[in-house]
Amino acid sequence: MELERVSSLKDVAPAAWNALAGESPFLRHEFLVALERSGCIGGRTPWQPAYLLAKEGADLLGAVPLYIKYDSRGEFVFDWGWADAYERTGRRYYPKLVASVPFTPATGARLLVRQNADAALVHERLIRGALATAGEIGVSSLHVLFPLDAERERLGEAGFLSRKACQFHWHNEGYVDFDDFLGRFSSAKRKKAKRERRRVAEAEITFEHLRGDQPKPAEWDAIFEFYARTFERRGRAPYLNRAFFDEIARTMPENLLIILARYRAQPIACAICFRGGDTLYGRYWGSAADFHSLHFETCYYQGIDYCIRERLAKFEPGTQGEHKISRGFTPSATWSCHWLADSAFHDAVADFLSRETQHVDAYMDELDEHVPYRDDAAGSIPAP
Repeated sequence: MELERVSSLKDVAPAAWNALAGESPFLRHEFLVALERSGCIGGRTPWQPAYLLAKEGADLLGAVPLYIKYDSRGEFVFDWGWADAYERTGRRYYPKLVASVPFTPATGARLLVRQNADAALVHERLIRGALATAGEIGVSSLHVLFPLDAERERLGEAGFLSRKACQFHWHNEGYVDFDDFLGRFSSAKRKKAKRERRRVAEAEITFEHLRGDQPKPAEWDAIFEFYARTFERRGRAPYLNRAFFDEIARTMPENLLIILARYRAQPIACAICFRGGDTLYGRYWGSAADFHSLHFETCYYQGIDYCIRERLAKFEPGTQGEHKISRGFTPSATWSCHWLADSAFHDAVADFLSRETQHVDAYMDELDEHVPYRDDAAGSIPAP
């Protein structure tokens, strides 16, 4: 088995790469190459691809979606404080290495292995190769963001530190329809959710669920404008450009779901979601109008409706947002793994993480007290 590092996936066969990607839409060759071709990564951006490939002859057995990073934007695992502390000692924290999917805080494989390959062996070679790459480039650190639990265990054995965080996910308990789902709520929470949905309906707002190839060009203009406006309101440029969305709408339309809200036939808001396997991922939201509860309906209730109808097991609507709790989402643990080249700094971060984990655990325990489900609605609150 040989390791190879490449700066682009354009010359890697899509079928060979996708055989590693499983059901994650974000690990698909089409998604990652669209990021490259659109200029969202590479070039003069802070994301420089350094994909690590494990090959046996011409056969691709495994890979790591690896990037040289020159800042911490678009990662959703915040280490700005670490960078500041490191640089106050007179050293450079950037560049660093990051194994992740750019701009995507969704748990998934980071040590990709082809089915029927020796997973333990490929994982060991990939981890060793990533650490060797860190040494060759001379980076301060290597970070694996949102890995699977089995990967986190292997990374821990290799000396990586684990960092715990919290998102809010919805789990399908075999609901027949949305009313069946709300039937698990306490009376007060059920009335509140119905009132929010009713306000949107009474405002004469309608919704469409569209595959990536179904919106017309003028509708895509509006969708992108809504998306970009959300970033501009926060004083930032959007992570993704129109060329990226145009490409994935063409190359992987079955993985793209646009929830489009209309008022008097005109688009006024949207949620951009991705579908993979048994999970719906809510990624971006934007609007050009201010209606009561429009955000909750577009981003949460419509997605739950879709998952129930399509019999999807889980809905991950993105990071942050304690307001998701009252809409049926429950606290779920997410993880990242970290290796720092400086042993003293590595030990200091380990001490920090041991204390931070206690706070995260207490935070999640407190949130569990506020979920909307009745105490007798067995199975509605999965273990974190």
